[in-house]
Amino acid sequence: MLVGVAGRGWYQEEGRPAQQTLPGTIIHIPANVKHWHGAAADSWFAHLAFEIPGDNTSNEWLDPVTDAEYNTLDSTKP
Repeated sequence: MLVGVAGRGWYQEEGRPAQQTLPGTIIHIPANVKHWHGAAADSWFAHLAFEIPGDNTSNEWLDPVTDAEYNTLDSTKP
């Protein structure tokens, strides 16, 4: 689980569009789902991350986001 607490950031699961993360945003990240999260280009980003233990579960990170991919994110914000 990811909870945005300050600033503005992005969260993206593999194969899905990136979503903006603001203070108060809560994102449930299913086990074993590849994803990434980080600050928006024009902001800092603070978050709380909660990991719930379970059997056969892991945190899966996507490959690094390229500059070209990252630079298109602000065009997707609401």
